[in-house]
Amino acid sequence: MNTQNLSENKSVKMNESAKPAIAVGNQASTTRIVGVIALAYAASMIAQNAVFGVTGAPDYSDPIGVVLAYHAENQGALAIPFGLEAMNMLLLLFFVTGLHGLVQRRGGAGTDWSRLAVTAGATLSALFALTIATHIAVVLAADGLTEPTPAFELMWQLHAATFALSLPALGATFIGAAMATHDSGLTSPWQRLLGVAGGSLPILAGFGNLAIANGSPLLLIGVLGLAVWLIWLIVTGLRLIRG
Repeated sequence: MNTQNLSENKSVKMNESAKPAIAVGNQASTTRIVGVIALAYAASMIAQNAVFGVTGAPDYSDPIGVVLAYHAENQGALAIPFGLEAMNMLLLLFFVTGLHGLVQRRGGAGTDWSRLAVTAGATLSALFALTIATHIAVVLAADGLTEPTPAFELMWQLHAATFALSLPALGATFIGAAMATHDSGLTSPWQRLLGVAGGSLPILAGFGNLAIANGSPLLLIGVLGLAVWLIWLIVTGLRLIRG
């Protein structure tokens, strides 16, 4: 009986010691997956904006006639960034929810910040989708028009206003994700500083949403924050993949 009890105790101890090893392995795998998602999201966003850049997308300050001509001539090319937005929505949601789960598995430090990232990220996903939806409406409205109509101009302004309102959500997502990854020990202090500084830019720009919708250069502040967000995603994604 003593020998049997000894064997059972050894078996229990071996099973208990195996559990932490399995947990560590699962956590490392999850960390890499979140890192890959961050890189995929950044790559999709870069590709999306590259199409707008290559095709010479107009600014919100450009004359409405220029806006009409651009969308009438580039309907085929614009189908690419519009289609990518469906992927962007999913990747963003996967990233913030995956990050939240990862933070919780690492002891919970930074959980409040990761909750902010999830909530703001869901809001951002919806607003970016609405931005693209109104942009699609602009493209469809441009088909067959020889000159701008009041309805076309209104749709373009709605598109600009929606993008302007998405900027604070972008900033909150950025700051929440940067603070959560730092507090949980996933990233370096300089990445937290990059997140707070970069995330503050679109928040500040968002307060001028009326001016941005009317063509104000305040938009450049928000776009700079978006560029810093992409840089942070790439750097953080690589760090998470390396473990």
